[in-house]
Amino acid sequence: MKFTAEQIAGILEGDVVGNPEAEVHTLAKIEEGIDGSLTFLANPKYSPYIYTTKATITIVNRTFEPESELSTTLIKVDDAYKSFSKLLEYYNQVKLMKSGIEQPSVLSDNVEYGEGLYLGSFCYIGKNVKIGNNVKIYPNSFVGDNVTIGDNCILFAGVRVYSETVMGDNCTIHSGAIIGSDGFGYAPNEEGEYHKVPQIGNVILEDNVDVGACTTIDRATLGSTVIKKGVKLDNQIQIAHNVVIGENTVIASQTGIAGSTKIGKSCIIGGQVGIVGHITIGNNVRIQAQSGVSKNLADGETVQGTPSLGYSDFNKSYVHFKNLPKIVADVEDIKQQIKQ
Repeated sequence: MKFTAEQIAGILEGDVVGNPEAEVHTLAKIEEGIDGSLTFLANPKYSPYIYTTKATITIVNRTFEPESELSTTLIKVDDAYKSFSKLLEYYNQVKLMKSGIEQPSVLSDNVEYGEGLYLGSFCYIGKNVKIGNNVKIYPNSFVGDNVTIGDNCILFAGVRVYSETVMGDNCTIHSGAIIGSDGFGYAPNEEGEYHKVPQIGNVILEDNVDVGACTTIDRATLGSTVIKKGVKLDNQIQIAHNVVIGENTVIASQTGIAGSTKIGKSCIIGGQVGIVGHITIGNNVRIQAQSGVSKNLADGETVQGTPSLGYSDFNKSYVHFKNLPKIVADVEDIKQQIKQ
């Protein structure tokens, strides 16, 4: 895809300084700009690069005035960083603007779908599936029976959506994610053998949920595992059966949440956090990376460590832990002095 400076300025409501017909087809950092690339300058410490960049077009703030000759065409805007972000979003939308049903692919009985569907090759859509408008399902994806997918959802290549899953509008599921696999439910018998407990619930993703690559969300034993609107999940996260995650909570990679735990809204959970089952975590909670949470947390708490402590208590304790060899030596010295 190629865009001229004039077209980009129109999208950003900016002004062109230089050649309005200058064309770009790729994006680049200002220090790595090449012919045909678009870049931006927002941070003043990168200003020297604008005089050496080979980028064809550079987005700058309206306040920018060059101190020497430039080879790049400028687009002046109110806020270069926000404008570049807007352009990235627009570029991504254009790049993902696909439609049509590729072959081979399978649509089973009673499938309903709206306008603008893109179904990549080697996809399987099960029975009684309902798909909204402008949904993009990339190649090698599986959608099981009785699934509902809302408007403007994107399922990237290799996504697996098990039966009965309900997905709201504007959800993005990245490659390798599995939505609705069985919860880890087993019951021992008298001989100590474990037998599978049927998992007959489902998963509900509300609107504007993002699920990272290779993340797994298990179906409920009974009822639903619920990911509420605006939740953002990183790659390689495990969410067990009957978990509920509140609105606008964000969770970083390699976190594991055990069954039936309830997490409030607007929480921030770092990477490699482990959370036990059947507890409640309040709203606006902050859990630092690699923490182990084994008890309920009240609204607004910030914790760290395994088992997790209050954040300030953890930091105070860590100071003493680092000094533990010296503290032990001092104690031994005092003991010797007492003996004397």
